[in-house]
Amino acid sequence: MIIKKHYVALFPALVMVGCTSQQAMQKQSKPVRQGNVEITQTQTIQVKPTPRPVVVKPQPVAKPSYNSFSDWKSDFSMRAISSGHDAATVRRLLDSAYLNQQVISLDSGQPEFSKMPWEYVDSAVSDGRVSTGKRKFAEQRAFLSQLESQYGVNAEIVAAIWGMESSYGAVTGNSSIPSSLASLAYDGRRQEFAETQLLSLATLLQRGDVSWSQLDGSWAGGMGQTQFIPDTWLKQGVDGDNNGHRNPWATSDALASTANYLSNSGWVRGLAPFYEVTVPASFDYSVVGTKQPAARWAAMGVDTIADVYLDANTQMELWLPAGKDGPVLLLSPNFDVIKVYNNSSSYALGVSLLGKALAGQSGLRTAWPRYERPLSTAQVRNLQQRLTSSGYDTKGADGIVGTNTRKAFQRWQADNGQTPDGFITQRSASSLASW
Repeated sequence: MIIKKHYVALFPALVMVGCTSQQAMQKQSKPVRQGNVEITQTQTIQVKPTPRPVVVKPQPVAKPSYNSFSDWKSDFSMRAISSGHDAATVRRLLDSAYLNQQVISLDSGQPEFSKMPWEYVDSAVSDGRVSTGKRKFAEQRAFLSQLESQYGVNAEIVAAIWGMESSYGAVTGNSSIPSSLASLAYDGRRQEFAETQLLSLATLLQRGDVSWSQLDGSWAGGMGQTQFIPDTWLKQGVDGDNNGHRNPWATSDALASTANYLSNSGWVRGLAPFYEVTVPASFDYSVVGTKQPAARWAAMGVDTIADVYLDANTQMELWLPAGKDGPVLLLSPNFDVIKVYNNSSSYALGVSLLGKALAGQSGLRTAWPRYERPLSTAQVRNLQQRLTSSGYDTKGADGIVGTNTRKAFQRWQADNGQTPDGFITQRSASSLASW
């Protein structure tokens, strides 16, 4: 790792410190005479503080319940129209919506087993996705280069998201978007989210960005070639082909909007999403998952496999997606930016590796420990309960291996003779509890 020094001028700061105590004590001096001697007596006067205003916490508002899907549609229509949305558009949108029980099941369902990271990556960089992607990337190379110059987002990353979200425009979904969103709103678990998307969709229809014949997408409401949800498209959509409309099913609009969205989410020009690194034999694995300046990682012996120039102050996170026996990655801020599309580290890694493949670059050099096996959802829930009861709080037991669960397991590993890499498998968790 070749660190670029970033010098920052330091200026002395003078800080005025005031009295912040609840009760301030003020001293006043008063002269008195005793014979020929004048003595100054000091009196202490207690000053009561100004009472603080009482903060009343807002009480949660109970979600309304409806006797039927039709009742919800009537109520939502009334609320949408009263808030200023076009009555004809709202009514037509809701008339086309039907209750889709499959959407509700998909929204509340959980997989039986958690996936290992290499399973997700294998799918992301499958031979078919890469070969098709290289052809599509070549077709759009000039336009993607123009977007990279304008927005600073790597052309291959935009193309990779295009490939991940819709197989480069070939599969944009066949679920009725109005029905999917209306079903999610009626179900109630994500009512506010779904109703916001419906209102945004009504706006897109009213202004002509989306046509009434283009209302099929993902079961969760994703639209077009890069699967924007309506509200995000309303805020981030770009007219890439300059025809006066921002249509998520149009290739140029979809790609330009993806670049715009990533740029507005904090993309750093010229920085890769991750760098594969090595760590010394004596490395302190307790710092895995923390963010440190690049210079700090270098001081700990972390070194990139390929020589790269990193700004000394750039905040980077060390990630072991498959524990100490798998690849070791230094994540840049751009890795987190990719996650605005899908808040999953495996997704961001898949996009990053597909982008490398489309650009003709090599993938990970370290092999995955494919001998490891995941826990079932029931086993993860059991693990979360046992960790929490042992003093390693996982912040709930939902059966999903998330950040809180990994950090709790990492602390348990450190206290129980394991390398604290936070990687939960049948083997690493077996000594905590018998299944």
